[in-house]
Amino acid sequence: MSAIVMDGKAVAAKVRAEVAIRAREFAGKFGRRPALAVVQVGQDPASSVYVRNKRRSSIEAEIESIAHDLPETTTQAEILDLVHSLNRNPRVDGILVQLPLPKGIDTNVVMDAVDPAKDVDGFHPVNTGLLAQKRPQLRPCTPFGVIRLAAEYGIALTGLRATVVGASNIVGRPMALELLLARSTVTVCHTGTRNLKSEVERADVVVAAVGKAGFVPGDWIKPGAAVFDVGINRTADGKLVGDVEYDKAAARAGWITPVPGGLGPMTIAMLLSNSVDAAFRRAAAGHAGD
Repeated sequence: MSAIVMDGKAVAAKVRAEVAIRAREFAGKFGRRPALAVVQVGQDPASSVYVRNKRRSSIEAEIESIAHDLPETTTQAEILDLVHSLNRNPRVDGILVQLPLPKGIDTNVVMDAVDPAKDVDGFHPVNTGLLAQKRPQLRPCTPFGVIRLAAEYGIALTGLRATVVGASNIVGRPMALELLLARSTVTVCHTGTRNLKSEVERADVVVAAVGKAGFVPGDWIKPGAAVFDVGINRTADGKLVGDVEYDKAAARAGWITPVPGGLGPMTIAMLLSNSVDAAFRRAAAGHAGD
């Protein structure tokens, strides 16, 4: 068996094209483009690459990109002042605070300060809670990208046994909620899991999100399973690899995402989709800011 490689770049391009159509519709109705404010504190090299990609993708999708690049020395109070200002600005539809924040900054305090209606990352407890209650609004971008990619490749998640490897607030936990919403039977594995191998081996769907290169051996993958590799890790020789041992997994799986070119592009595409969703929802509530 040789897995179907799920082309995240191609599907992300399709999503961005859909977003651009909706952004033009918004501009036609309300006289301005949807606007996304991106806040970066410091110059973390990886963060700078991500932010640059997000801003370029925003412009391509006809979303106004508003840059707030703050120095490493910015205090928590100053960051919060900016966030509160963006919350109040009627012409800002989405707010993205790039992580990680510098040492000494309480990430939870900053992220919780973002207006849930503008939380296009989908990280705010309000949006996570709504997802848990089967009332999704702005959905966490990487898990949402997994769901969209599965749909594009005709993977019917209902009834499948899904194992999520990793329980972070950014990917693992909301991924479990998304899979529950899709009516999969879900197991979440974490540092307290006693037999990770057996949990992965019985899974029809595996989502790996631990941030460790090759953490999931390829021969653990059930024949025909769908494998979504969220990890992006750089090896000693500079190669980008995922959390799953790719070659062996691809020989057994039914579908698999590559790294790079899988969920990375999908995450940015779903961020843009959330940004337009936020704009339309705010406009419907009387906050178009024209």
